[in-house]
Amino acid sequence: MTDTAIRVVVVDDHAIFRSGLKADLDADLVVVGEAATVEEAIDAVSSTRPDVVLLDVHLPGGRGHGGREVIAGCAALLPETKFLALSVSDAAEDVVSVIRAGARGYVTKSISGAEISDAVRRVAGGDAVFSPRLAGFVLDAFGTGDVAVEDELDKLSARELEVMRLIARGYSYKEVAKTLFISIKTVESHVSAVLRKLQLSSRHELTRWAADRRLL
Repeated sequence: MTDTAIRVVVVDDHAIFRSGLKADLDADLVVVGEAATVEEAIDAVSSTRPDVVLLDVHLPGGRGHGGREVIAGCAALLPETKFLALSVSDAAEDVVSVIRAGARGYVTKSISGAEISDAVRRVAGGDAVFSPRLAGFVLDAFGTGDVAVEDELDKLSARELEVMRLIARGYSYKEVAKTLFISIKTVESHVSAVLRKLQLSSRHELTRWAADRRLL
């Protein structure tokens, strides 16, 4: 390891993806740890104290809040560590959520090895880095006061968020149940909870609420 090496922890629940990502990173980016769950990630970051954490947004374990739970578990302990979210998701609520938690950037998994290496260097140097399409609505969210949307989303559990998004997109209860491998009764329960927490009275209002906030 050279004096200019950037120490990296890779967090993703797919071992094959972690292996591929490590192989794609440039030589000056040294992987000092990896993890597949929220708990493993917090332990790995705490024990290795990396410069940058490449963090998947959706992870098993913890209380169901994925990447932002990892950041919350490490930020106070390691303020010098930078977090770069790397995800297949480009949903507005995922991006705003993890940036608000403290990540310095958010890029999608479709980018090349050279691009992710460059993003890691820039984040390590203190820059904020986003995939081009994502930068626009991050600026919109933080520039127009829409961060309040995240306060509303924080009221929902991870499963309620999934149900909310599908219902807002027009899925029937039966379709939601099939998609999420849960019962229709459970879907109904989650929808009731979502409507109550968001202070909405119907599926129609939920769809309009989500559309207005560009969550579909």
